[in-house]
Amino acid sequence: MDTQQDGAVAVVGTGLIGQGWAIVFARAGLTVRLWDGDAQALSRAVDLIAAQLQALAAHGLVQDVPAIVARLQPCPTLEAALAGVDYVQESLPERVEIKREIHARLDAVAPPAAILASSTSSIPASAFTEDLPGRGRCVIAHPVNPPYLVPVVEICGAPWTEPEVLRRAAALMERVKQAPVIVRRELEGFVLNRLQGALLREAFRLYAQGYVDAEGLDRTIRDGLGLRWSFMGPFETIDLNAPEGLADYCARYGGMYESIAREQADSDPWPPALVARLHAERRAALPAAELAERRIWRDERLMRLAALKQGFAADDGKTS
Repeated sequence: MDTQQDGAVAVVGTGLIGQGWAIVFARAGLTVRLWDGDAQALSRAVDLIAAQLQALAAHGLVQDVPAIVARLQPCPTLEAALAGVDYVQESLPERVEIKREIHARLDAVAPPAAILASSTSSIPASAFTEDLPGRGRCVIAHPVNPPYLVPVVEICGAPWTEPEVLRRAAALMERVKQAPVIVRRELEGFVLNRLQGALLREAFRLYAQGYVDAEGLDRTIRDGLGLRWSFMGPFETIDLNAPEGLADYCARYGGMYESIAREQADSDPWPPALVARLHAERRAALPAAELAERRIWRDERLMRLAALKQGFAADDGKTS
């Protein structure tokens, strides 16, 4: 059974990621049951979500904030949150023992057909679901923070996850206007973090060897690659960057990239002294006391970009 547009989902854990998921589901018309083991976090969650929704409304990204907030249902017990739901999104801290404990509870309480999804960004489902009677319904649904502005969601099962569960999870993400990607086999960090890690590895290496400072590196991405990558991925980028497409690009530049890869192979990107240097450079550019304000600045611009991309999607018939 697929979650219907007027159905109910549960969000377990009401920190930043849980709040983000609540916005995603509630703005799509779903009733969202909220539960957190920390009663104070649960009591604050609706107000924090409402504040984010007001900011989204100011950019035309949601309408009728009171109606969306009305779909949020804080629940005093896990049993109440899971009653009758078709889908559960767990967003507790990134520790395998916590994941294992909560999934044992979820599997015991949730309706038998409900999908149990975890927001983990690095722990494979097999690490905490193997011994569950309902392990076939467990899956990773890894978002990017904040998920209501950055829509990609990595869907990854354990070896025993039922294919129908992957299909249903991806279908739900499509329905709530996210952009699901099926990761076909478990791997550490999934796809997004591995791509980010590859770029960071070279960024740290270039900085360490004195080719560029931190601002110059960030500018290269911000005012270079990042502009194209806001609208297309690396394969489409190179497909458009040679007269005859991707194979032509690889024929022209493959040798250069092979040479660079050999040079990169032995680099150690995270030595403590280098991290300390970079951290000091970043703190000189942005004092620690201003980090929270800068995050708000970032989200404000993500909202503007999301609104712009919505307009482009309407023009070309594609979704973001």
